[in-house]
Order: sequence, then structure tokens, then C-alpha cells
Amino acid sequence: MNKEVKYSIVVPLYNEAANVTQLYVRVTQVMEDLEEPYEIVLVDDGSKDDTPLALRAISASDSRVRIVTLRRNFGQTPALKAGFDAARGEIIISMDGDLQHDPEEIPAFIAKLEEGYDIVSGWRAQRRDGWLSRRLPSRIANWMMGKLSGVALHDFGTTFKAYRRETLKSIHLYGELHRFIPALAAWYGARITEIPINNPPRQNGKSNYGISRTLRVFLDLLSTKFLLDYSTRPLHFFGPIGLLATGSGSLIGCGLIFSKLFGHQATMLQHGPLLFAATVLVLGGIQILCLGLAAEILSRTYYESQGKPIYAVRETRTFDPQATISVHPKLLRIDQGVPVESVPGRERFPGSEKRAIG
Repeated sequence: MNKEVKYSIVVPLYNEAANVTQLYVRVTQVMEDLEEPYEIVLVDDGSKDDTPLALRAISASDSRVRIVTLRRNFGQTPALKAGFDAARGEIIISMDGDLQHDPEEIPAFIAKLEEGYDIVSGWRAQRRDGWLSRRLPSRIANWMMGKLSGVALHDFGTTFKAYRRETLKSIHLYGELHRFIPALAAWYGARITEIPINNPPRQNGKSNYGISRTLRVFLDLLSTKFLLDYSTRPLHFFGPIGLLATGSGSLIGCGLIFSKLFGHQATMLQHGPLLFAATVLVLGGIQILCLGLAAEILSRTYYESQGKPIYAVRETRTFDPQATISVHPKLLRIDQGVPVESVPGRERFPGSEKRAIG
């Protein structure tokens, strides 16, 4: 990573020729006021208008601008991932290129990160989109995402977010999972918050979003929930379902056998549908259990073959004998068997028999 770059602004673009120049000017004005080294990473996601020409003109006039041109239109998540991979800053801020995200709000994201958070997400508290086509599906999707992921955010869908670089390193994006970056990062213990942002209406061009994305978002939500909770133990998901189905079918079958042997009933004539249901439950339950076992093998192969950890470490500390340690006077009684009081801002080492100096 280039140590000289502190901030990276990542913007995916698709047919935004009418907006990209104005966006560049506004972002530049904001970043220059921060008086810190920065770069702007503009990702052309296979635009079919004059966006590539505008990007070439911008990059030719400013060395702080990096252009990433994709071979075709891959979608927003791959475009964001390409921008994240190209970014060199310690703090990465992503935003849309349609001017519906206000660059003047970037300092607020940075200030919130400096409070100790790993991700700061924008919250479009006052949306100006269509109620039926955008706001209602978005509200339902955000509610479901919050419940299933356990991350208390009002707005998962906005691209306007700020990340610490190390947070993005452990996240792999596929499909349209960019909306679920906070949920995926929460699995690794990331500290997440949100701030309200403006949502000005689009002034130029045509929106690339529509109600057709709702179904895809729901499917991505299901896959994300499974990845977060069961990627390392898939049998815990499939097992109860398989055991319930097999157990129910077995109980029904035992009841039918009992009625046949001791009640002398014509099982096929009197309980044909029930017998069929028992058979389907037993066979279906066995198949689900086998699916869970196969998923368990695939999961272990995936993690072991790639050496992927099943945990996340925030930091590691070890004892340094040459370090100067300042011990509070209350810790002087540690060798007398008296409980030690914790003192804010001080380090204590239980079991130590050394007395503090001054």
C-alpha cells in the first residue's frame, strides 16, 4: 500500500457522462480542504455513452485520479470490488456517480471513523425516490436485512460508505453483495455505525435501479444469512430439517404399521395419502441430511485448502521485557493475596511478584 495516500474515493460509473465532470470537481474541492493526501478511483463499468472520454480528460489533468475501465458492464458489486482493489488509501470512501450523494458530506464520514468505527454507512433519512418503486421495497428489504443479519442499520442499500482498509481485506464480494458489506464485516467483529445523509434528486441521466432488483436482493439476503451463520457448520442448518422430516415420517409409519398389525386395518385403502406422506418425509429427510453432510465436507475443504481462518483477530499483544511500565500504587498489594483494582489507562499483569517502582 502506498503510505502517502490516506484517503481513496471510489466511484463506480455506468453511463454517467453528464455527471462525472461535476462530481470530480466537487469531490476535489472537498478533499483539498482536508489537506491530506488522497486519490480518486473512477471505475468505468462498461459505459456505452461518452463516460470513457470524460474520464480520459479528467485523468490527463490530475495525477491524483486513477481510472479503472472494465471490459463490459459487470454490475455495481464487481465495479466496487475493482475500485477497492485499486485503492491505496488507509480510508476508502465509496459513493455513486449520479450526484445523488453529496461530496460535501465526506468529512462527516471521516470524522465518524476517527471515533473508532471500522465502517460508517450513510442513511438516506429523507429519500426523494418514488414511493412504490423505490422507497417501499427498500424499507422492506432494509428491515429484513437488519433482522436477519443482526446489524442495526436503517439503510443497507446506499453505496455512500466509509471503510478502514483492513476491514475490506477480509471481505469477498460476489453477485450484488455490496449492500451486505456491513453484515459481512460484522461477522469479523467490525464496529459499524451510520450517519444521516442528504438524498438530492438525480439531475442528469437515467437511473440504473428499479423494482426488478427487489427479488435479487432477497435472494442475496438469504445467501448472506446462510454465509454468516452456517458457512462453517452447514450441517447445523440442514440437520434439524432432515431429522424433523425423517422423524415425522418414521412416527407416521410406525403408527400405520401398528394399525395394520393390531387393528387389522387396510392401510393402503384407509390411509393411502398418509402412507405416501410418511414415505416422502423419510426419503426427503434422508436427502436433506445427505445434503448437509456434503455441504459440511465442501465447507471443510474450502477452509482447509485455502488456509482461511474461521475467526478474526483485531490485534495481538505480547510481553516486552524492555518496555517501561507505570504501575498504580494500588497494585503494590498484589503479592499479599489482596484483589487488585482495575485502574483505567493502566496495564496490570496478574501473577506478577514484582513491586512497582515509584
